[in-house]
Amino acid sequence: MPEIKLVAEPRTQFGKGAARRIRRDRKIPAVLYGHGTSPVHITLPGHDTMMALKYANALLSIELDGDSQLALAKDVQRDPIKPVIEHVDLVVVRRDEKVTVDVPVTTQGEAAGETVVTVDSQTVQLEVLATSIPEHVVVSVEGLEAGTQVLASQLSLPEGAALITDGDALVVNITQQISAEALEAELAEAEAEAGIEHEAPEGPLPTEGEAPTGEATAETSDEGGSDDS
Repeated sequence: MPEIKLVAEPRTQFGKGAARRIRRDRKIPAVLYGHGTSPVHITLPGHDTMMALKYANALLSIELDGDSQLALAKDVQRDPIKPVIEHVDLVVVRRDEKVTVDVPVTTQGEAAGETVVTVDSQTVQLEVLATSIPEHVVVSVEGLEAGTQVLASQLSLPEGAALITDGDALVVNITQQISAEALEAELAEAEAEAGIEHEAPEGPLPTEGEAPTGEATAETSDEGGSDDS
């Protein structure tokens, strides 16, 4: 993944009020720390930062007062309702440094017919160079039959990457697709075990053209006048 450049500004005002003012200006408060350096409080450009952080483990080049520093997003605080980033914690990294990151798992290809592909582990933890973090770990499921399981130790990793996740962890599971009849039977069995009973309708079901019990039918008669007057 290429480095993403973000031009930062030093931040001297703190507190909730200052943070709100920063966000009103379409910017994001952040802090940069690591490698024994004192935390540096900065402000990041809002739109560019949101676009950069759409990528997992994005390698950021933070430009501040003419200097450049590589960093990874350690913690991203987001508004629970609005699509707004409230604060970012950035950790300093070096080009020749190995880092431990959680990398998303994605599948490729089509499994055998009438099967279901389940990704049990959405991410796997790897140790890689900070400048060589993969965007995904790809698992090929092409032609795999029901009953096949792909463990973490069976993953094809990028060159130089080391697996930190337990090798016996289940990553992808291929199961037989269940039919509608089997699903209905399982549901009925589960309801029976839970003691759920469905009430039968009272009385005989009406035949075609017959009104249900308790409902009057409309009849016409030659007797009596009209209510239109």
